[in-house]
Amino acid sequence: MEAPPLSSSGVASHLRSPLLPRLSNTGGTWNPRKPCSKSKKHLSIRASSQDSTVTLLDYGAGNVRSVRNAIRYLGFDIKDVQKPEDILSANRLVFPGVGAFAAAMEVLNQNGMADALCMYIEKDRPFLGICLGLQLLFESSEENGPVKGLGLIPGVVGRFDSSSGLRVPHIGWNTVQITKDSGILDDIEGQHVYFVHSYRVLPSDANKDWISSTCNYGESFISSITRGNIHAVQFHPEKSGDVGLSILRKFLNTSSSKTKKLACGKASKLAKRVISCLDVRTNDKGDLVVTKGDQYDVREHRDGDEVRNLGKPVELAGQYYKDGADEVSFLNITGFRDFPLGDLPMLQVLRCTSENVFVPLTVGGGIRDFTDGSGRHYSSLEVASEYFRSGADKISIGSDAVLTAEEYLRTGVKTGKSSLEQISRVYGNQAVVVSIDPRRMYVRSPDDVEFKTVKVTTPGPFGEEYAWYQCTVSGGREGRPIGAYELAKAVEELGAGEILLNCIDCDGQGQGFDIDLIKLISEAVTIPVIASSGAGAVEHFSEVFKKTSASAALAAGIFHRKEVPILSVKEHLLQEGIEVRIPWT
Repeated sequence: MEAPPLSSSGVASHLRSPLLPRLSNTGGTWNPRKPCSKSKKHLSIRASSQDSTVTLLDYGAGNVRSVRNAIRYLGFDIKDVQKPEDILSANRLVFPGVGAFAAAMEVLNQNGMADALCMYIEKDRPFLGICLGLQLLFESSEENGPVKGLGLIPGVVGRFDSSSGLRVPHIGWNTVQITKDSGILDDIEGQHVYFVHSYRVLPSDANKDWISSTCNYGESFISSITRGNIHAVQFHPEKSGDVGLSILRKFLNTSSSKTKKLACGKASKLAKRVISCLDVRTNDKGDLVVTKGDQYDVREHRDGDEVRNLGKPVELAGQYYKDGADEVSFLNITGFRDFPLGDLPMLQVLRCTSENVFVPLTVGGGIRDFTDGSGRHYSSLEVASEYFRSGADKISIGSDAVLTAEEYLRTGVKTGKSSLEQISRVYGNQAVVVSIDPRRMYVRSPDDVEFKTVKVTTPGPFGEEYAWYQCTVSGGREGRPIGAYELAKAVEELGAGEILLNCIDCDGQGQGFDIDLIKLISEAVTIPVIASSGAGAVEHFSEVFKKTSASAALAAGIFHRKEVPILSVKEHLLQEGIEVRIPWT
């Protein structure tokens, strides 16, 4: 992942966040590196002797918890790098680079770790770089640069060219083409792995001897390198399900004869994503449950007006991962709106889910600036940082983004102080999703309103042929003077990397996605759009992918109520000729 530059002191502040001592629900300080459970059945078989320890270079930005959890899941212990000597003495070194190229190089240089890292790699010691951990090996990056890299491999890190309509960031499950034997990539050709990045390195005669695989996204770029014991990948194995775990297992336990062989895959290109969404809140008894609304109303009016309870969030997320969900999204609609960081149950949900779910996790709700009851101010960046350190890969911003966009359109000024801008600047736009909650407003003519309208497929109640989509805040309870089209364009300029496009009119109705809305927005922006609200049958998924430019489709109730299994959705999409990821089992 990449982001604009952050000073080393800024990175360190995330590594040793002042929020962490406040967030203990056990009477002590919460340890971000401690797993939720002290013992797991899958950890009963451990790696032997000193080979059971993996050294992890975590310089303190973004979600590295997932890499930790994947390593532990595979039966290994972790030693964190504290000083350059820890790198030089490592038996295996994993560098999961997260954040900005410039920020990472600044930290590595200031701490003396850059030289140690170069010495370690030049001695051909076992090394695995992930995402930015691959890019830093090259000579330089154009990201807010040029910025010098470690210079171990010829090549320059450049941004994807979006001028021809390519959606940037490159987010989702794509396939790689193996160019030489690397050991750790055995059996993955024809499988999907998870990418999330805006910058890449192109193959050249100067670096061709290093390349072990390439990926195509508008152009062919380097997806992995290998030389001797040195490996690095642009994708995220810790977020690539069983395929990614297989890669990590081969690197960590190269002598093992017990590594499972992957089934032959047929993946050929970037897949359309199927995302499961869990609306999480406390019920009237104080229990954290997954619920689902009917046009945003989550109460059972025929059963004591209680909050609709569809299951436990950690268990459901784990089941959806096994069922083949490409991502899991948590929407936090609990009552902690005045103090989001007091929501210990939701943070714990993320921590525990990330221990066994190895696909991307998104969380939304309450991510904004706020002041607690004692008068202490917390920035949205601090709130987001706590979610990232608890296991989130992306955060979703709703109401706050609407208000920010309104102000931006009114003044034309990017203040850099909004939650959207702050988080995007530090963690990269690929880590920021803006959730849009619009309501259809019919008009007789486009001239009747100042907002972008669309000619609707189904006329309004009085025969209206046009509609605009009014954005709402506060869970759909308050309409705002801005349209979905205008909002989408504005938040892209402000730093959003993805749009989650809901529709209040379709929510919980099971009649299909609002194709008119999704087509309008997905053609207006160059960032990925996730279609949401209204899925009731497998055909609704193929319809939205065929008729719009949506990159993903999200559903909730039909999965919770087991009306439509995720695998059935994917099998249907395959039959319709739509590329999807079929999880290996």
